[in-house]
Amino acid sequence: MAGTSKPIVAELGRPETPQETAARLAEQSRLYRQRKTLNNLVLSLLVSVGLVAVIILAVPRPTTVQRDPIDYAQVAESVQTSMPVPLAVPSLPEGWTSNAAELRGGGADGVASWYIGLLTSGDSPQYVGLTQALDSNPTWMAQQLGDSVAAGTVDLDGVTWTVFDNRGRSGDFGNNQYALEAESGRSTYIVAGTATPEEVQQVAASIASNVLAQTDASSQ
Repeated sequence: MAGTSKPIVAELGRPETPQETAARLAEQSRLYRQRKTLNNLVLSLLVSVGLVAVIILAVPRPTTVQRDPIDYAQVAESVQTSMPVPLAVPSLPEGWTSNAAELRGGGADGVASWYIGLLTSGDSPQYVGLTQALDSNPTWMAQQLGDSVAAGTVDLDGVTWTVFDNRGRSGDFGNNQYALEAESGRSTYIVAGTATPEEVQQVAASIASNVLAQTDASSQ
């Protein structure tokens, strides 16, 4: 009967044999299982990626990299023998921390220096850096202060500092928004940062005894 006629094999122009029918059905079954396996694999992958995304979003992450506070007084004590002048060790206001303290070797300018990085207290800490250079030169000064222009002086606990106030000036001054510079004996000091002028001056005032000691030593 017409309803039971076997499908015609196009390339042969005749009905397919039982073996060909079995092979065709087997191939269709294989392709179906293959597609189903691929679909399941893609679905599983999407689910896994979704779970990872949820975990990442659910885990709280700090907005800034946290570093352990540095005991700069201890660092200064350990490296003092490498410098022929007394190293400045400021007194931190309540809640302040230090994130760096190191001797910096002379680069192209040949100037060695002692550096301390400080962070003010509060929810949005600001930066104040203290650098004490040995036998500085104009090249080193230019590298430290960039395009800063002297804007007067300020006396802090017996030390006269040159003021560089870049707040409101056009240009990229980095961390030198407000800076103080003083020279004493073989040492040149720069205290600068993004903190308020009062906070920068507080750090400068705290090392007044060190600055004055350099003067005394150079006069001997």
